[in-house]
Amino acid sequence: MKRILLALLSGILFGIGLSLSQMVNPDKVLGFLDIAGNWDPSLMFVMIGALAVAFVSFRWVLKRPAPILDDGFHVSKRREIDKPLLLGAGLFGIGWGMTGYCPGPAVSGLGLGTLEALVMVASIYAGFFAQKWFAERK
Repeated sequence: MKRILLALLSGILFGIGLSLSQMVNPDKVLGFLDIAGNWDPSLMFVMIGALAVAFVSFRWVLKRPAPILDDGFHVSKRREIDKPLLLGAGLFGIGWGMTGYCPGPAVSGLGLGTLEALVMVASIYAGFFAQKWFAERK
């Protein structure tokens, strides 16, 4: 129960941060991505802040033998850059550039009740199922 409550609180805090930074506003995100047009650099400060927190936090947290609420860390050991990674990153970037949503803000956008966020989250899950289907066919 403690893990579920902490996960819920973490998700709420993350959603509040996304809302305050306007990452749930696709027009704001698309303005940031439009470097050749009417570029809005304000989200750069959000990204710099997130990177600074992650940089410090990961160095501190990964020194522990295990997370507080789990038996071990779940960090990928893979280091190679392969075709599936590049294709996935490319699809992610195309989807983000077309819609102004990435997964976290899309889920947070569901709380705003927008049809765009609902379509985006449904599309993300369709992508999950398609990837699983293709992976199982190999």
